Amino acid sequence: MELFDNLALGFSIAFSPYTLFLAILGCFIGTIVGALPGLGPANGVAIMIPITFSLQLDAVAALVLLTSIYYGAMYGGRISSILLNIPGDEPALMTTLDGYPMAKNGRAADALVISGVASFVGALLATIGLMLLAPLLSRVAYEFGPGEYFALYLLAFATLGGISSNNQAKAALASCIGLMIAMIGLDPNSGLPRMTGGNLHLYDGIDFLVAIVGLFAVSEIFFFIESHGKSSAVGVKVGKVRVPWADIWDTRWTMLRSSFVGFFAGVLPGAGASLGSFMTYMMEKSIAGEKGGFGTGVPKGVAAPEAGNNAAAGGALVPMLTLGVPGSGTTAVLLAVLVTLNITPGPTLFTERPDVVWGLIASLLIANVVLLIMNVPMVKIFVRVLQVPPAILLPGVTMISFVGIYSLTGSYFDLLLVVAFGVLGYLLRKLDIPTVPVILGILLGHQMEKQLRDAMVLSDGSAWGLIYTRPSDTTDLSVIALCLLIAAVLGFFAPIFLRKVLTKPQAVSD
Repeated sequence: MELFDNLALGFSIAFSPYTLFLAILGCFIGTIVGALPGLGPANGVAIMIPITFSLQLDAVAALVLLTSIYYGAMYGGRISSILLNIPGDEPALMTTLDGYPMAKNGRAADALVISGVASFVGALLATIGLMLLAPLLSRVAYEFGPGEYFALYLLAFATLGGISSNNQAKAALASCIGLMIAMIGLDPNSGLPRMTGGNLHLYDGIDFLVAIVGLFAVSEIFFFIESHGKSSAVGVKVGKVRVPWADIWDTRWTMLRSSFVGFFAGVLPGAGASLGSFMTYMMEKSIAGEKGGFGTGVPKGVAAPEAGNNAAAGGALVPMLTLGVPGSGTTAVLLAVLVTLNITPGPTLFTERPDVVWGLIASLLIANVVLLIMNVPMVKIFVRVLQVPPAILLPGVTMISFVGIYSLTGSYFDLLLVVAFGVLGYLLRKLDIPTVPVILGILLGHQMEKQLRDAMVLSDGSAWGLIYTRPSDTTDLSVIALCLLIAAVLGFFAPIFLRKVLTKPQAVSD
């Protein structure tokens, strides 16, 4: 009964005209952002943050708008993957393997419709999973103390680095850069300035929004300037859009299996949609065998990664809302929004702000239906977005980012910081160093430091205090903290070995 009461509260919020309008608007903007190669959901959400705050939206409205953009971008990423063989974002990479061959075989419209339905199934089941699993996980989180939270943050850094980069050393370096930036400002205990260089503007620390816009949006401009004119893509024309019912029926179990696997891949802190897309495609490829024709343009090769990455996108919201730890790069950006709105994600969020949680869940259920309607009959409209010249689009995005940041802070120094972070993001990406761990370090650095200090105080300065459930006068150990620390170590080193195993089938099939 409690579940239905909470859903009733959520739908009463979601069906208000204003919230419903924001959800539809977010779906439309997100689909366009996802369809444009190179932007992706993290950039789309980051770009819209300044606009969201300048509109002075309340917490529920802001979160509904940004998560609708998030879901919409996950839907839209398949469009350029299928038509241009260029993934709209990293999770859509696996869609190119069969989506583009389907388009070249004259079935572009079928591929777009199948991928749209698969995205709907994955996102819908993930939202239902979020609705059922998040309250249960939030109850478990009540058992967390300083040691457990520090171990959880460490797990987030370890797994996020392991998945987002092919080089664990570079991922660790990126995390350290983020943590170092988080230390800039006044020490919370002593009040003494740290790494400010005597600049008064840095005494309050680095604003996450400034870092996010710089690392994502502005760095993209530098890449455009560098690569302008060096590459071009030949698109495939979309014929008459119809619903291929036979193909959808044949891929029904593929969609369900991929949604299940993708959701739990998303729940893992740091894994995200990229892992969900890869795992589901390889799973379906192994089930089908050599006769499955994967890589030649089969519907299952389109349905599997799209259901998987959209389900993982929903799954990534679970640790963000219940534990305050982002499950992906985009949810790290959303976590920054919640913190800026003075909302603390975690187990208390479900009891203190049920309107935020259940209003969001109900809005996502509605947004999935809206996205299905948009992405099947209206797909030709979104395809036209690919014809917008990047020379017009990207400078416009940059201008919006700068105006938004200045409207929030009113400080010219923050604009200089945005440019500095843009340069940093460009250099990191040129060196193949992932930027998401940097954002995570800036975002979680203060809380991670606080939990470590609290755990050390409780254990009278003992290094083993992280796994004590009580102060040092008892020897009781926290099984949760110990398991999280072990998982962090495994999560950091396991991808080194798993990557070799997972890439062997791909090499053989090629």
